[in-house]
Amino acid sequence: MSLARTAMSLALVLACGTALAEQRFAPDIEKVQPKVLEWRRDIHQHPELGNRETRTAALVAAHLKSLGIETTTGVAHTGVVGVLVGGKPGPVVALRADMDGLPLTERAALPFASKVRTTYNGAEVGVMHACGHDTHVAILMGVAEVLAANRDQIPGTVKFIFQPAEEGPPEGEEGGAKLMAEQGVLESPDVDAVFGLHIDAFREVGGIGYRPGGTMASSDSFRITVDGKGSHGAYPWSGADPVVASAHIITALQTIVSRNVDLTEAAAVVSVGSIHAGNRANIIPEQVVMLGTLRALTPEARELLRTRLVDVATKVGDSLGTQVKVEVPLGLAYPVTYNDEALTARMLPSLQVAAGADRVELDVAATGAEDFSYFAQKVPGLYFTIGGRPADVPESATADHHTPDFKIDDSRLDVGVRAMVQLAMDYLSAPPEAKKP
Repeated sequence: MSLARTAMSLALVLACGTALAEQRFAPDIEKVQPKVLEWRRDIHQHPELGNRETRTAALVAAHLKSLGIETTTGVAHTGVVGVLVGGKPGPVVALRADMDGLPLTERAALPFASKVRTTYNGAEVGVMHACGHDTHVAILMGVAEVLAANRDQIPGTVKFIFQPAEEGPPEGEEGGAKLMAEQGVLESPDVDAVFGLHIDAFREVGGIGYRPGGTMASSDSFRITVDGKGSHGAYPWSGADPVVASAHIITALQTIVSRNVDLTEAAAVVSVGSIHAGNRANIIPEQVVMLGTLRALTPEARELLRTRLVDVATKVGDSLGTQVKVEVPLGLAYPVTYNDEALTARMLPSLQVAAGADRVELDVAATGAEDFSYFAQKVPGLYFTIGGRPADVPESATADHHTPDFKIDDSRLDVGVRAMVQLAMDYLSAPPEAKKP
């Protein structure tokens, strides 16, 4: 048999299995939907910041235990991990949901809007689910209930990962997917593949987006310190001006993307978001401190950005008589969120059954970052998005993620439940040879 015919036969086998799985679990998915909606709105009304998700974790743990799922709490501070062993031997698949909110005060007029306030990095702040992690938790709780009700039909093991601090831990703490991975969350039993989803406020409700390869960018924060020689503003020739040097550095940094990165392959971004110097108009200061981020969609481009950042900043600073120190990465650094190409291609029919083939779209790459990348570095991963924008609301009127007005339509969270159930069952049910790239 030719390679093309073999691939076609395999696709037909997987598609048939996917359709059967959809029919088998449809009643349970429909039954759990009211609970998913209730969980989502309860979690939305009671958001918690990274490494502080104690109420959310307790809710999740109690639910998993009620389903007879082996449950471990306190993973990476507040994470919860459930292990569901199926009735038949097979591979191990992990499903992940992040739990944390953001330090923002909610403005959306919702009956279940957050009124929570807390202290973050020493300041009093509001807290809200401004990126939809409440929907992720509720969806995965629903998936756990559906699969637990059908555990005898599961050919393998499902690991449920409820992760804290995706948005980053508080200053001075570790957390998130990086810490979970370091603590062995993908081991004992060893995970063969990991799946995750994210609600998308701009995608129409009911739809799914996916992308093989680099789907979300790496993110590396940096700090550049420029030391010069201070002087009177009237006599700048008597010093070495770090403000002028910093202006030249900022301008030169933009050439890294425009002149060093192959933009036909993937996008990259260099941004300076903060610059601090001096306190009077007539005093040239001794020092300037800049903060910024680097973002890339391939590991190679990420390394190039880091290297060129140091080269450009130090050499421009040297040429203007200043001394430059570059710190990169500074604090938490996310790798590229990379969807394994073979896994993505093989699981595409599962996504198409979950939402309908006409509602599954190939996404453009995003320059936002996601710490699901730490899991996908260790085992093949697939990260996709589900729609949360009402059909009668244009994209232009949609509030962005990480803003006080963020709001999503939660009427079709069943698409997320269906997708995760399909992915888990289709992956576990596939013949061994289908799981090899």
